[in-house]
Amino acid sequence: MTSLDKPTEDTQQDDARAVTEAALFEAFGGVRGMVETVVPGLLFVTIYTINKDLHMSAIAALAVSLVLVVVRLAMKDTVKHAFSGVFGVAFGVVFAMMTGNAKDFYLPGMLYTLGLSLAYIVSTLCGMPLLGLILGPVFKENLSWRTRNPGRKKAYAKASYAWGLILLAKCAILFPLYWWADTTQLGWVLIALKIPPFLLAVWLTWVFLAKAPAPIDVFAEMEAEEKAAEARAAGASHESAETGPRHRRDG
Repeated sequence: MTSLDKPTEDTQQDDARAVTEAALFEAFGGVRGMVETVVPGLLFVTIYTINKDLHMSAIAALAVSLVLVVVRLAMKDTVKHAFSGVFGVAFGVVFAMMTGNAKDFYLPGMLYTLGLSLAYIVSTLCGMPLLGLILGPVFKENLSWRTRNPGRKKAYAKASYAWGLILLAKCAILFPLYWWADTTQLGWVLIALKIPPFLLAVWLTWVFLAKAPAPIDVFAEMEAEEKAAEARAAGASHESAETGPRHRRDG
């Protein structure tokens, strides 16, 4: 490696890291997405801690979730993270209202976390890491990593295992508390565990993918193939146009 090669390679690595950071930020919602997932639950447990009123706590949590969606719509921003928060809170409200047990407000989210952790692990064991399915379209590589980019598939597998095990560890803390702790204790622990495990999983994903081979841009490949096909068609048409007059002169 010459002294001129190293800056180029460093620049390429920096570009790859920047692309990875941007893709992860887009896929997982960034700071705003994290806030939108925390605020409804935080409001619920705060109100319930103060007055033990299940109905007021549930309605306040659902209302703030709807407000977050309205704000997103007003700003013409993507609403997928806000909408997922609304559905999660709505399921929690329905469960809690049906059973009359305030702890059940958290149960749908806990079951979702458990199911997601198993999905990450099982999909990776089956050779289709869930994180690759999630991030493939974001990186414009779709499923090319499965057969054409083994180093990237390995990175997705490591990252998916990381997500699965981190979420499984979170469930191992929360489910015993669901049975043994009261609503406020469960709520505050759940709020405390909302962001740190997520940040750890995102950071590990960034580490694995930043060291992996660059994604194959299948969209760019398709565009190049289309342009090449158009060029061949134009060339054939031009050749046909030139051949016609020549045949008439020869005749």
